Amino acid sequence: MPLSDHLPVIDDRRHADLVAEARARIPRYAPEWTDLNDNEPGIAVVQLLAWLSEMLLFRLGQVPQLNRIKFLELIGTTLEPARAASAEITFGTVADFGAATVIVPPRTQVAAEVPGSPVPVVFETEDALVAISAQLDAVLLDSGAEIADVSAANADGITGFAPFGRSVRSGNALMLGFTSDLAFATGPLDLAFFTRAPAATGRKSTPLVVPGGGAAPQAPATLAWDYWNGSEWIALDVLAEETLAFTRSGHVLLQLPASNAPAGPPATATMGLATGARYWLRVRITAGAYTRAPVLAAVRTNTTRALQAQTVDAELIGRATGLDDQVYRLANAPVLDGSLVLQVDEGPGFETWTEVPDFFASGPEDRHYVLDRSTGEVRFGRGTQLRVPMANPNRPSNLLALSYRFGGGAVGNVPAGAINALRASVPGIDSDAVANLQAAGGGTDEESLEAAEERARQQLKSRERAVTAEDFELHAKGAGAARALALPLSHPDFPGLQVPGVVSVVVVPPSKELDPLADPAPQPTEALLHEVCAELDARRLLTTELYVVAPRYREVVIGATLSCRAGTDTAAVKQRAQAALATWLHPLVGGDDASGWPFGGDLYHSALVQRLLLPGVRRVNDLRVWIDGVEQPACSDVEIAPGVLLSSGAHQLSVVTER
Repeated sequence: MPLSDHLPVIDDRRHADLVAEARARIPRYAPEWTDLNDNEPGIAVVQLLAWLSEMLLFRLGQVPQLNRIKFLELIGTTLEPARAASAEITFGTVADFGAATVIVPPRTQVAAEVPGSPVPVVFETEDALVAISAQLDAVLLDSGAEIADVSAANADGITGFAPFGRSVRSGNALMLGFTSDLAFATGPLDLAFFTRAPAATGRKSTPLVVPGGGAAPQAPATLAWDYWNGSEWIALDVLAEETLAFTRSGHVLLQLPASNAPAGPPATATMGLATGARYWLRVRITAGAYTRAPVLAAVRTNTTRALQAQTVDAELIGRATGLDDQVYRLANAPVLDGSLVLQVDEGPGFETWTEVPDFFASGPEDRHYVLDRSTGEVRFGRGTQLRVPMANPNRPSNLLALSYRFGGGAVGNVPAGAINALRASVPGIDSDAVANLQAAGGGTDEESLEAAEERARQQLKSRERAVTAEDFELHAKGAGAARALALPLSHPDFPGLQVPGVVSVVVVPPSKELDPLADPAPQPTEALLHEVCAELDARRLLTTELYVVAPRYREVVIGATLSCRAGTDTAAVKQRAQAALATWLHPLVGGDDASGWPFGGDLYHSALVQRLLLPGVRRVNDLRVWIDGVEQPACSDVEIAPGVLLSSGAHQLSVVTER
């Protein structure tokens, strides 16, 4: 959005207000002036001066904010537009479909109903998906000594399981069994692996960690994929691998053999596990070692990435005039970055013009335009210095948006299972079996003017580098984090020790709910951690070892008895007390300044009592505090470790009326 839309009004008094104020002061300063009618010459002068004062106040009221806005424009700072959320969507196939594979075309739209939103939130698939009709219904863990069936944990997608067991060693394997009445698919097979979300609370919880580094991250172990042909395991080629040996969420693309035949379970599954004819795939450890056993939430087939966006093709946006400063507007906004393809027909035919951030480096022969992504406004320059689109008498509209995508905002951060409404039927896809296993993330609203001013000050100080703790926190917020804390000398694998050259950045995401209090312990998605890590990795010092981690929460439960005056509505007092505690302890809107509970902020007994002294409450009795289920000493402050946040639990409050 243009910064000029934020021009302030400091003194909003109008002509009538100024005249009324002057009339009220006349008896005090000029008591001999008794005729205050409009036909009196003195009143006419008052009205004239009030009109001049109104104009002067209006213009002077714009100066301070106008100066700040012009300075932001001078240094090239604009409001960051809304960002689109992304999610992994699984497309279930029809059970009796007569083909081994189903094609889900790119830009397939799936909608999610969001409470409070007048229209559904639409997601579009990024690439074409080759879905298989075979059902993945058996997941076995082969640790060498025994075989464990974790099919139920894989089906619910929440419990989680260790794909190679808790004691990881070379030779351990994960086996995937598929059932189908048809021959198994041939060609590439796309498998999606989801790591389990980090624990939200508890001292021993392990937050999700994303390491940074100049070189590409390396997998801790080497994995090999095989296919069971009925008598032996046949090696498969791995076309693409994004998971780094199951240490992060991603896709694995396998090349299946040209011909397949149904096969029973492998010889290792003779213990009554996963009986019945199945097609089997296996992944096993051949080399390397894990420092920590990987944990998966689920393995899914027929899953692809989708973006909260809609595509528009061939939209005529206007007729060029050949004049200076031509401005046109797209029908939909906000526009996703790099998605607009704009063409102009000046006579020979449609030619593509190039989007630029500004015209400072453009010349008279460059076909350039500037796009305001927030409003969809397309602007051209001046013909004396820049090239402008010329009129074409043969076309009523010669400006064509060949294609662009629009969408974005925090409304796209929908919970798991919400993206389930297929907007157009796809042959072979079961519309009732379309959903997102994990919550969508990454969507943000347009940046506020106050946030842009703060970012500009920090950018001038950091100069696009990450050296100090403030620099790391600034650039982490610029990558989509709601809050961030840089911890120098802190290594996630060695808590409590100071490790030279290490910086860990704790990232708190924006709330996925319309009401932030509905999510007392927001956790960042793995995609957000990777975005923040990439942003910081490009700006860190070469010798800095960088880690981006999810926050660790400690659950707080408050127990107290509130004594109220006679006649007080005790139910309303209890409800207000519950809301006051949930708000005060929240990591995004809590704290004394409503900017979020401070990282490592201690819980003071006196401050807690003050929060519970609501209107109508006379005393707070029997105040108790539990941290992660452990009761703390009475009437004492609770120390919180650096970098740790609090989450509000089920508080045990009782309200009584004094006699």
